[in-house]
Amino acid sequence: MTGTDLYKIRDFAADFDAIAAEFASRSRVLSARARMRTDIAYGTSPRETLDLIFPDNPTADAPLHVFVHGGYWRSGEKADYRFVAEPVLAAGGIAALVEYDLMPGQRLPVLVDQVRRAVLWLQQRARQFGADPFRMTVSGHSAGAHLSSFLAATGPQEHAPSAVPAIRSMLLLSGIYDLSDIPDSFLRNEAQMTHSEAAAWSPLASVHDGGPQRFIAFGGDETAPFKDQARALHDMIAGAAGAAELLPVPRSESYERCPGPWRPARLPWQTPFGYGCFELTFEQSCDKESGGGQVVAFTGTTKLPKARGRS
Repeated sequence: MTGTDLYKIRDFAADFDAIAAEFASRSRVLSARARMRTDIAYGTSPRETLDLIFPDNPTADAPLHVFVHGGYWRSGEKADYRFVAEPVLAAGGIAALVEYDLMPGQRLPVLVDQVRRAVLWLQQRARQFGADPFRMTVSGHSAGAHLSSFLAATGPQEHAPSAVPAIRSMLLLSGIYDLSDIPDSFLRNEAQMTHSEAAAWSPLASVHDGGPQRFIAFGGDETAPFKDQARALHDMIAGAAGAAELLPVPRSESYERCPGPWRPARLPWQTPFGYGCFELTFEQSCDKESGGGQVVAFTGTTKLPKARGRS
């Protein structure tokens, strides 16, 4: 651990670049064999696109999982994160990866709006590509967790709640929920976030809807802001009668890899980045060792929402 800026994760993860390269490599492997529809426009901006990745043997009314990548609002490409679709596909689900504009070329409220519109677009058209709009879940990592949180929240300066999709559950992994330090962090020149943007779009200053259920995850070896803000967001949502579960991941080195073949949970995904590898069905939690990597598994029957009228 050599850094002094607690948001500059690269200083706390010696193999940051190697792991990022591994994610991109695994995504290319999946892209070469999976059935996909890529760069579907959900808006008019060149980056307002999304990818759909389909299982080998799709069935009607498949569950739909949406992933929003991170990159501190100023970097990242959805194509480098397609590997997260692997366990979704193994469970018979459809995966969607959302792209959005980047700062400083665009401002933060535009990014929030783009993620909202993308997920609404998916829900409104889910039947057209074989998904059940009522079996929709979302996960986001880092800045993607921040942006995803506003799928069920209203910013402190929004005059009226924006149209948001009906999501059943959400995994927020290693997110930033108090942006007040970001304008003066190492990102001051890279993202150029203003203090007014930070005040207007901090989840900890926002009003959160009672649903969906949130799973707020952070790693035991993350720096203090990630831990403290995850706990604070959990307490805020739970205190307002919302469904929230705090998921601290012990002993995970930053951006740790999970070795060996993937073993998808019964439903439906792993998101192996941030500070650990997550294998989820969104039920009870237990820890298990897998070689040198830490896996947090949420096992059980089904928290992935069932279709209406089904047992």
